[in-house]
Amino acid sequence: MSDRSRDFEVIVYGATGFVGVLVAEYLAGHAPAGTRIALAGRSAEKLAAVRDRLGVDWPVLVADAADTEALTTLAGRTRVVVTTVGPYAKYGHALAHACATTGTDYVDLTGEVLFARDSIDANHELARSTGARIVHSCGFDSIPSDIGVHVLHKLVESDGAGELTDTTLVVTSMRGGASGGTIDSMRNQVDDMKKDPALRRVAGSPYSLSPDRKAEPKLPRQSDLDTFPASEVDPRLRGRLAPFVMASYNTRVVRRSNALRSWAYGRNFRYREAMSVGASPLSPVIAYGTKLGLGALFAGLAVPPARFVLDRLLPKPGTGPSERERQAGHFTMDIFTTTSTGARYTARVRAKGDPGYAATSVMLGEAALALALDRESLPPSEGGVLTPATGIGDALVTRLQAAGLEISARKL
Repeated sequence: MSDRSRDFEVIVYGATGFVGVLVAEYLAGHAPAGTRIALAGRSAEKLAAVRDRLGVDWPVLVADAADTEALTTLAGRTRVVVTTVGPYAKYGHALAHACATTGTDYVDLTGEVLFARDSIDANHELARSTGARIVHSCGFDSIPSDIGVHVLHKLVESDGAGELTDTTLVVTSMRGGASGGTIDSMRNQVDDMKKDPALRRVAGSPYSLSPDRKAEPKLPRQSDLDTFPASEVDPRLRGRLAPFVMASYNTRVVRRSNALRSWAYGRNFRYREAMSVGASPLSPVIAYGTKLGLGALFAGLAVPPARFVLDRLLPKPGTGPSERERQAGHFTMDIFTTTSTGARYTARVRAKGDPGYAATSVMLGEAALALALDRESLPPSEGGVLTPATGIGDALVTRLQAAGLEISARKL
């Protein structure tokens, strides 16, 4: 149901950026007729050009990411703000806070653990007082992970099969280019940790996004850089699994969902993510090579000479693959769990399109539409800094399935 007390249902902030244009384009083609949408950013001229290219008559609104007053006014005019302006640690704090202040729902596509932690500390209680749902990470970070575990938990619960225990997401297949924005966020986070070494402990904690770290269960070590036999996850799988580059963020989002639900997934819920590199005899070599490569990437971003070289090789912010490359991309993620009763279940999240661009624009756009238009279907909540599962839940599952994503769960 639309909220007619505000001028708009959705404002797309950062609508002239690479991903912002893709989100606006998706909404232009898929938002229900009559949905009141506006485009926002720093340049009225560039926003008007995007609007004209899309062939829509949406208003354009000008607000700089550092102009708190303008952002608060902007947030107060809409039901939902969807923002693609990152790195969020540099440009996202004021807008998230403006939304929390005005009781406006908010979605972004951040994968920055330090930004998310700061937003929780600054905005959670405020958003609860205003009823705002501040939902970070509504792109490839971290909807497949968070929503995948959500549907897995729902099936286990409906079957009365106990709680989730050891749970592993496996990136079964993926094709897509690295995001320049994601790389820039990594650079920014590395720089912040160099300035304040205490932030390394925050980023490294498996429960860095928990609402109550002291209440978290004391479980064995949970690492994001392990390699291990695929048969540990499911007896039918072969080869050795490699670390997944996004695991260090996604795992913390999923653990926050569990904690926000009073550990409904289980007090012994252990969650990790890994990537399949095939079942050939070379898979251990590839898996260990991937581990070393990820370590070298993060170390290289912290060392000036290596950083100089990497900055010239890695994708630049605001750039991305061609339309043909975006359409050729895809991903499949399979999640396996063993329950406290010994039952085994699996869930799958699969989509066509480059994960960080084409698929992300669908996920982010549908997250915004769910918050704006599906109020009766949202999970019960007083508001706060939430996750895709706890802030949007089944309403998002339904929308994404209708948009062509496979989201399913079954007993093994």
